[in-house]
Amino acid sequence: MNHHQNPSYLVDIVCSLLSVHEVKKQLDSLTAIAIFRVLVYHLHTLFLFTRSDWKTIFLPATTFGTVTGPISSFEKWALVLVWVWTHLLQANVSNQNYSAGEDIINKPWRPLPAKRITERQAAILSLALALVEFVHDDCGLSHRPILKNVCNIGGYTTFETGATLIASPYMALDKISIQAVFLSGALIFTTIHAQDFADVDGDRQSGRHTLPIVHPEGSRVYILIMLVGWSIALSFFWDLGPICATALVLVGSFVGMRYYRKRDVLSDEGSYRYYNMWLLLANTLPGNSRFGVLSR
Repeated sequence: MNHHQNPSYLVDIVCSLLSVHEVKKQLDSLTAIAIFRVLVYHLHTLFLFTRSDWKTIFLPATTFGTVTGPISSFEKWALVLVWVWTHLLQANVSNQNYSAGEDIINKPWRPLPAKRITERQAAILSLALALVEFVHDDCGLSHRPILKNVCNIGGYTTFETGATLIASPYMALDKISIQAVFLSGALIFTTIHAQDFADVDGDRQSGRHTLPIVHPEGSRVYILIMLVGWSIALSFFWDLGPICATALVLVGSFVGMRYYRKRDVLSDEGSYRYYNMWLLLANTLPGNSRFGVLSR
């Protein structure tokens, strides 16, 4: 029986969470240096849960919130970082507990396939993080839109909305922020399959039907058109000057052409890194409506 459907498994999780006495006994038997090493090991494990999303979600979302909010103090900026990372961690621990099989092929360094943590321990961690997130949301600090039928849009706009609300001095979304979140959601919806090219082998084995699998040639033409088209559209919408607009279109064209021409796994991984650089640039553009620094 799948342990995720076994009621006794949930009982084991709860019991493990309550085993404070056993944890205390283990800590008492460790030296300060050993405790430090254990702490570093587990912090690194937590980092690995979110490693692949630093360039895809963490940096774009925190940058988006910083320039769209806009940020009003260092304390606000620190809160943005903590908010985005902790929510990203909670989502990733839960997701990766169900995708350990395909991660052996696509991302073997993740905590579960790397055997840094067991599925049972990941389930316990996911439950604990969910409880923390519930308390956080119950206090009213996490008002955000959730679009269940389009998970990628919901995920990105959730992180960006939360980061923007925290960064804003008024804890509210103004017209610029709303426009930015809407455009970001549309951008993600039309280009996020850029992440699927490098994962075709693992996705095919797991039975997924991603765009690069269903339409190998058409998906590459499509991503090229979308990156160039969005670069032009965003340049006009955010009123970029000729130099900045040209630079954005050139970056989008470079990434799109790279996806179209370079088709091996290593090249697709590199193209995805460049895509995230382009996405990061796109997320800074709303700041031009506030500061006008890109209109020259």
